[in-house]
Amino acid sequence: MARARILLNGKPVWADVDGNDLFVGSQRIPFAEAQFLPPVEVPSKIIAIHLNYRSRVEEYGARLPDAPSYFLKPLNSLSAHGAPVVRPKGCRFLNFEGEIALVIGRHCRGVKIAEAESAIGGVTIANDWALHDFRHADRGSMLRVKGLDGYCPLGPVIVKPDEIDWDELTLTTYRNGQIVQQARVLDDLLFPFPYLIADLSRLITLEPGDVILTGTPANSRPVEPGDVVEVEVRGIGRLRNTVVEGEVDFAVAGIQPRVSWETLHVALAMPEDEAKRQVQD
Repeated sequence: MARARILLNGKPVWADVDGNDLFVGSQRIPFAEAQFLPPVEVPSKIIAIHLNYRSRVEEYGARLPDAPSYFLKPLNSLSAHGAPVVRPKGCRFLNFEGEIALVIGRHCRGVKIAEAESAIGGVTIANDWALHDFRHADRGSMLRVKGLDGYCPLGPVIVKPDEIDWDELTLTTYRNGQIVQQARVLDDLLFPFPYLIADLSRLITLEPGDVILTGTPANSRPVEPGDVVEVEVRGIGRLRNTVVEGEVDFAVAGIQPRVSWETLHVALAMPEDEAKRQVQD
């Protein structure tokens, strides 16, 4: 059964999902009226993969990676279904990235690939938002690109892995009701989910509640304030967030947003040579 974490009478509680309703014990809360929280307790870490979909790599005109590479998202980036996503004032390149998120269910270190699926405590939906106006700033660390408050919404529900038909798993992202990303996951995925867990746990202890974002397919693109972005995963549900404009200018201190060739290459999937030429012009 799918479960959701919501705010009820000012307190976080877990609710069982039954159709369009949530139940906390015998109390019914209509799904549309619930105030959702991320469907995880506070994790010790959020780990994301740079590239894990063949379509995404091919879109960039890059070589398929021999191994995955990862980055960390800070815990302040955690957010939930229905929460706004802020595009800071003066920025233009806020991109959606629909993803599947794995939530670790047990303490694990040095897990073998054959045993890794048993370490998954739940599966939910993520949108790994990226502010590419800062693509020039942090390179591989992604801190100023993907670490902003609210840039990792999860939800609305979490399901047990044995309730998912992995062979038919599909991921679809909508912008204002129009399909903008779509992938049949097993056909497009480069590194299977158990491989990621085994690879990471060789060096990093994974704790219950830790979140692994498993990558996004092709066609991540910038959005505008007022846009509604939804990420749907078959068998789990649909995560919805609305983009809003930030109200405050960036402080003068610190590196400032700008349109670099990296911005154009990643945010728009512009060929690298064309992106460099445009910035030079």
